Amino acid sequence: MENNEILDIGFNEYHSEKEAIELVSRNNFILLNIITFGIYTVWWMFKSWRFFEEKRGADVIPVLRAFFCIIFTYSLFEHIQQYARRVGYHNSFSSTGLFVLFILLNLTGQFPDPYWLVSLLAFLPLIQPHQTLNDAIIQSGEYAGFERSGFNNRQIILIIVGLLFWGLVLIGLFVPIEDY
Repeated sequence: MENNEILDIGFNEYHSEKEAIELVSRNNFILLNIITFGIYTVWWMFKSWRFFEEKRGADVIPVLRAFFCIIFTYSLFEHIQQYARRVGYHNSFSSTGLFVLFILLNLTGQFPDPYWLVSLLAFLPLIQPHQTLNDAIIQSGEYAGFERSGFNNRQIILIIVGLLFWGLVLIGLFVPIEDY
């Protein structure tokens, strides 16, 4: 066996490609939340919890945590901050403050027309945790994380369906109801 072959064996044994993780950019995150009336929030929480379950070994059930996101949002914020600190990302946020704001904005959905539209801003407290998780994944060196600048096919379908629903909401808000 030649020296070159020995070197190649050692290199291949210890060299492994980093797992590629496609991250949603902040602007796309905001747009998808607005277009989908906040439903994208649940999807993002599911994907975040699944990251912590699969990649970090957390003992969680992502589907249930996403479905009951109101209950588990604070815990998700804390998981994100712990992971960020572990990989050396030092920007932090107030999990408690953002959680309280998230709850309050979601409660505005009970307001009468058109004031319930304020609840569509419930994703705002998620922007900083979203960006922190993205930055921590990229900075970690464990994964080949990259932010997609455009939209994938599923997101394009979400945008089209969301725009149709937005059209219906706007028609409902501005077209007067005639008395029968």
